Amino acid sequence: MSRLTVFAEDDPATPLVETSDPAAIAAALADIDVQFERWPTVALPADADNQAVLDAYAGDIARLSAAGGYRSCDVIRMAPDHPERTALRGKFLSEHTHGEDEVRFFVDGAGLFTLRGGGRVFNMLCERDDLIRVPAGIRHWFDMGESPRFTAIRLFTSPDGWVARFTGDAIADRFPRFAPA
Repeated sequence: MSRLTVFAEDDPATPLVETSDPAAIAAALADIDVQFERWPTVALPADADNQAVLDAYAGDIARLSAAGGYRSCDVIRMAPDHPERTALRGKFLSEHTHGEDEVRFFVDGAGLFTLRGGGRVFNMLCERDDLIRVPAGIRHWFDMGESPRFTAIRLFTSPDGWVARFTGDAIADRFPRFAPA
């Protein structure tokens, strides 16, 4: 179940807000201009290839692309046996920003986006059917866990995809990591 936990930037031990209510999540994230939506579940076969995933969500992708100016999309998959999982996890664990929006729709699995804004830190556990749009310039990090498992659709304004700009701040080391249930 999707879950948002909000902390004061200087107190990673005491949650200010904890909710699994999608409307409350969307409202809290809107305070820092982050978009959160739940899309209706589409039944896909376990062996669905990337094109089948994109086809299943074509209407929602088209709507988002038109609204946000996204020009390309792809599917990323991560599994516990991925040979580069440790290196890829480490790449995303440090606070960074992007010059364009980071848009992810979770088709399956889960991951933890942590966002910083307004003196608060927002731990957003995204799971199947969750869409998150992190605007360009928002400080954040992503944890897929030690045994990652997710399939996500990514949308980009630049065909080259996003480039991380690391802030050099060690704040990500002080806040809770992704701990699957």
